[in-house]
Amino acid sequence: MSPEQLFKIAGTLVLPGWLLLAFLPRWKWSQRISAILIPLLIALLYLYLVLAHFRGAEGGFGSLAEVSRLFTSPHMLLAGWIHYLAFDLFIGAWETRDAARLNIPQLLVIPCLLLTFLLGPIGLLLYFGLRATLRRKVDVLEA
Repeated sequence: MSPEQLFKIAGTLVLPGWLLLAFLPRWKWSQRISAILIPLLIALLYLYLVLAHFRGAEGGFGSLAEVSRLFTSPHMLLAGWIHYLAFDLFIGAWETRDAARLNIPQLLVIPCLLLTFLLGPIGLLLYFGLRATLRRKVDVLEA
């Protein structure tokens, strides 16, 4: 299967998880699917790509130039993208669980989820800002 086909499959695979988190956050299967099942499936694809293509790829993780060379390989670039898909969804699931635990209205969490899906750390930053504003304190250790 080509990297382009795998890219489309991975992108399509995470969408149900994000939709569950946004619109059915308190359904008992939403967390199981979004925080466990989908990230694990994506992780298996990531593992396959790394095992099959990392050895032959140029570059590495020692410098920005090495990372840039590493990602000239379509398979390794896809692995990097899949890394983001899995971790962003996992973080979105945590945001949803944390918001439910703290009784933060879901309508306020949805923009955080959207930004976590699209821009990862910016969505997490927005969620922590929302959380701190509503709780009137910043306590990341309680998270």
